[in-house]
Amino acid sequence: MKAALLSTLALMGQALAAANPTATSASDVFAAQATAVTSHKFSHVDGAVFDRFVTIWLENTDYDKAAADPDLAWLAQKGITLSNYYGVTHPSEPNYVASIGGDYFGIDNDNFNQVDQSVFSVVDLLEDKSIEWATYQEDMPYSGYQGMAWVNQNTKANDYVRKHHPTIIYNRNITPERLAKQKNLTEFYTDLKADKLPQWMFITPNMTSDGHDTSVTTAGSWTRDFLTPLLNDPKSNFWKRTLVLITFDETHTYTLGNRVYSILLGDAVPSDLVGTTDSKFYNHYSEISTVEANWGLHTLGRWDTGANVFSNVAAETGDVYRPYDAVTSSSETVFLNSSTPGPFNSVAANVQTYNAPNLCIVSPDTGRTVLPAIKKAWANSTQTVYTDSVQIPDGSHVAKAFTMSCNSNGGRGQDGDDGDDGDDCDGDDGDY
Repeated sequence: MKAALLSTLALMGQALAAANPTATSASDVFAAQATAVTSHKFSHVDGAVFDRFVTIWLENTDYDKAAADPDLAWLAQKGITLSNYYGVTHPSEPNYVASIGGDYFGIDNDNFNQVDQSVFSVVDLLEDKSIEWATYQEDMPYSGYQGMAWVNQNTKANDYVRKHHPTIIYNRNITPERLAKQKNLTEFYTDLKADKLPQWMFITPNMTSDGHDTSVTTAGSWTRDFLTPLLNDPKSNFWKRTLVLITFDETHTYTLGNRVYSILLGDAVPSDLVGTTDSKFYNHYSEISTVEANWGLHTLGRWDTGANVFSNVAAETGDVYRPYDAVTSSSETVFLNSSTPGPFNSVAANVQTYNAPNLCIVSPDTGRTVLPAIKKAWANSTQTVYTDSVQIPDGSHVAKAFTMSCNSNGGRGQDGDDGDDGDDCDGDDGDY
């Protein structure tokens, strides 16, 4: 009896080891594929401007080089070019993390990072309003895979990488139900055919297709080839009240300002704006704020709260644009090309605990408040660095901590300053 029990326990241990979601060996991955669960849930929650948001991320290209690509230029003529859209730091991973969490938590590397369970993301905001979401990752080996990478088993070329998959990096998103929504790009076509696409999607091409290991020519060609059949399919409702953002994670040249070529496409773009350029200041946090504004979501209480909403959406939601000339002017002084301190910073002197979200903050002019679940999770916090300013910190301009005060100024800062004069951030070279 004892021997049988030990044998059973051993087999269970082997099965668990075989299904280890972070294992990257082919045998482990193939074993886990057999039991992986994929979700095909969908919803329909009306938005102010769009009912579906899709973002496609490409890799490591300076603005002018991307703008000169003929395939991206062709796509731009069908939408709005965002000529002052910025990444928030370097290298790749922190930009992906920032795009759904309102911060990158000091990340200045592409390591196997895991954002703590206490930190919320746009996923929590969407689920609070019963809006279905999914990520589609080209060549991800199975739904819910948490490994560092997966290479092409024939050519050994880099395919899927964790650092380009933002939702999987947040530990709140590794529950079975949420893992089932993080899937291979082939599932996009399954969901499209069944008319079950979710309302929020993050699409990442593989390391060849996104230009990381190749060129912007490859990235532009892949993106045009992916979108053209959707544009030309009269039976598909993919474009109906859909807003697509094509963007890059960061510039290739780190000494430049972190301006990346970005395009808005879809039925949610008004016909009179097709083929135009929007020169307003946006950054990766604008992805979150635009989604929040469109569906009337709560905020994360981080840098999403003050981020400019894309103007075609803001025109309907009442969000007011605020410039950031220190970044966008021809004589810029803020480059957004280095990371602030935080728990994942690789410089020992810059390692610190997670900054608490600002539980008192509200979005400027529109009054969107922090998600109640976030307020509950961080209820014992008193200090924060987050304001409703459009000005965001970087490694040379570090945000100052202050005591939260839920009064009439919305918790903006110690003196109710909205940060527009730059006094909310400082660095080694002083306030900006």
